[in-house]
Amino acid sequence: MTTAQDRDLLLDKLGLNAQNSAALGKVLNTGNIGQATERADGTMEATIRIKPDEICWDPSILVLPHGGDLELTLINDDLNTHCALLPSNGDRKFIWLVNHSKGLARLNLDGPGYYWFSSPTGNDEGRGLTGTIVVLGDVPPEARLDRPDQPRP
Repeated sequence: MTTAQDRDLLLDKLGLNAQNSAALGKVLNTGNIGQATERADGTMEATIRIKPDEICWDPSILVLPHGGDLELTLINDDLNTHCALLPSNGDRKFIWLVNHSKGLARLNLDGPGYYWFSSPTGNDEGRGLTGTIVVLGDVPPEARLDRPDQPRP
């Protein structure tokens, strides 16, 4: 087991933190962790980018403080074309990202949990271009199962 600081050193030593080393891309979700900011109207916003030759979202894990609307800016700084298949209540969102382009997605993630996103073109997912949006919070009372309270950590 490694600490967060040791993680980068170990990934570098094993050759798993860069394109075309021991793996074609980064190991899933070994990139940075970011947090969405909240505007006065309650809408959250964040920016995620693809750095050149990394085949990894940055940040690869985005944390939302609660469920709701998210305005997500996606930037492709890579020399290759990618896309983004994103979760959203009602229907997923798809954005095509040609090289050196930028896109904007408006998502609604109203419940707590983990939501994955990726670039399903070519073999981007297999090379590590996947990410996670983590929505913090509790399930609303109307969506809870009818069972006794469970112990909390």
